[in-house]
Amino acid sequence: MLVNMLLVTWLAGLAGFVGAVLAKWEGRAGTSLKQRFVHGVVAAGGGILLAAITYALLPEANKHLPVWAVALAFVGGGVLFCAIDEWLAKKMTRISQLLAMLLDFVPEALSLGAMFAVNPKFGMLLALFIGLQNLPEGFNAFRELEDSKVSPRRRLVGFFLVSFVGPIAALVGYYWLADFLQTTAVIMAAASGGILYLIFQDIAPDSTMRRHWTPPLGAVIGFVIGMVGHQLLAG
Repeated sequence: MLVNMLLVTWLAGLAGFVGAVLAKWEGRAGTSLKQRFVHGVVAAGGGILLAAITYALLPEANKHLPVWAVALAFVGGGVLFCAIDEWLAKKMTRISQLLAMLLDFVPEALSLGAMFAVNPKFGMLLALFIGLQNLPEGFNAFRELEDSKVSPRRRLVGFFLVSFVGPIAALVGYYWLADFLQTTAVIMAAASGGILYLIFQDIAPDSTMRRHWTPPLGAVIGFVIGMVGHQLLAG
């Protein structure tokens, strides 16, 4: 089981690298069709993140915490992500998509490790959500860093190395958080609040195009992918 956990967590993180490779291969969105595709990918990432909050993170947090504690952790996570986002904005650092990927990947991987110790089926569901959301987030984050001084090759190496953060965090969750399900629930609720903040602050605004109405449908597609994945694994 431990090997399976490490493998699926690494694959979930590797999805971000695959997304970055696709972004490099796709190149700059010069045509209207390409622009709609890119905006649709952004929206899909937001939809999958919303599905992860709805079907994985908050339901599990509500199992182990009273509603007031979930609400407090949820708001606290949103405020924390807001503070980090504001700090990055002052530094003129345009890495909101990369921030979204990392700030939800790490707590989710921690939670995944803890859940694998007590409920491997839920751990697989969480790994599916992580992988599905990391793919478009990796795509968007790579494109977001196009104007930076970092070469495409170094950016790809960075995304590949980030994939190993997941197994490390999962190991921490597996060995240190499995017996502290309430702590894990707080992490899940806080991550949910932060993710929701990032969806509305950075992801949703970047998914729209003036005089084009189809890109936001990516959010619908992303959410239904998450919903179907949840039903298949929960059934």
